Amino acid sequence: MPVGFRILQRPHRVDAATISKFQALPVATISDAMSRMFAAGSRLRPMHAGGPLAGAALTVRVRPGDNLMVHKALMLAEPGDVIVVDGGGDLTNALIGELMISYAKIVGVAGVVIDGAIRDSGWVRKNTFPVFAAGVTHRGPYKDGPGEINVPIAIDGMVINSGDLIVGDDDGLLCIPHGDTERIYADAAKKAEAEAKTLADLAVGKLGSKTWVDDALARLGCEEQQATTGEG
Repeated sequence: MPVGFRILQRPHRVDAATISKFQALPVATISDAMSRMFAAGSRLRPMHAGGPLAGAALTVRVRPGDNLMVHKALMLAEPGDVIVVDGGGDLTNALIGELMISYAKIVGVAGVVIDGAIRDSGWVRKNTFPVFAAGVTHRGPYKDGPGEINVPIAIDGMVINSGDLIVGDDDGLLCIPHGDTERIYADAAKKAEAEAKTLADLAVGKLGSKTWVDDALARLGCEEQQATTGEG
């Protein structure tokens, strides 16, 4: 099987129950629970009308501007999958548009992530089906290959293995490794609960203490000029 032009089997796949419970958490909160060390890059933005994304990654690596393997991935996709395409960030040719996205919706795909360009952006923007991409162009793709499916890919340094959990919202995208979902969910849910309490306190005027700010400034050696009383 030639490297660079192959279709592998997924070794694992995050389950539907895990996908469902992560849908209720903001991506920023999940990111905090992962030490703020992982991100798919700020250039990948939501192109749809809005709404969260959560699903199992079906990874695709393509030659920039060619979407043959994206079509094959749509044929292999299971309900709840997120098609995640490493297109090298190239914006010369769109890798997906209205026709392919409509197909994806019908077969139960949860969303698509394109590290590259899309087209038919006006139509995408009017719909809630989750589409994240690096940009837009009217120029269509080629369909000659090569490419790979269900291989590890990386987007701006964030490694994605097929079957991992993909989450996204207006703040961007995040991949949670298949084997870490339970621990990360527990930490993220705890943080979300604490933040909800803080917001509830603020709503009734309870500002809380920020002594940690002065403690941090003192630890870091910040000098603060003291107020003086003017003469006269």
